[in-house]
Amino acid sequence: MKRHESRGPSQRQLRVGEEIRHALAWVLERGEVRDPALAGRVVTVTEVRVSPDLTNATAFVVPLGGGDPSTVLDALNRAVPFLRHEIGHRVRLRKVPRLSFKADTSFDEAARIETLLHRPDVMRDLDPGRDDGGEVGGGGDDGS
Repeated sequence: MKRHESRGPSQRQLRVGEEIRHALAWVLERGEVRDPALAGRVVTVTEVRVSPDLTNATAFVVPLGGGDPSTVLDALNRAVPFLRHEIGHRVRLRKVPRLSFKADTSFDEAARIETLLHRPDVMRDLDPGRDDGGEVGGGGDDGS
């Protein structure tokens, strides 16, 4: 008998992840994490993925203004006990999941794809008005 095939996250996982994301964003917005690496830094929590058993949660973050996210990730990972405590006060769960933080690279990936799509050779291939000969329009003799 086969176990469950890999499906997307359940509705409960999505709901809990979103609640944790809101709680983390609220704590970070208020500047309650007292770490010099986070002083004056604005951090966006883009997504929180929760394991099916709700014991682990991975928060994806982006420091606003770009730069190297490793110092922000180190500071957030040092603050995990405090952040779990704060989440426990704001999100109603039997047990607060273990937190880990990762850099969200989706914005970088989107920018890379956008750059690729605007290259002249790719734009030429995507233009529906051009035929293989490089001519615009029908490209045939119109009988004049």
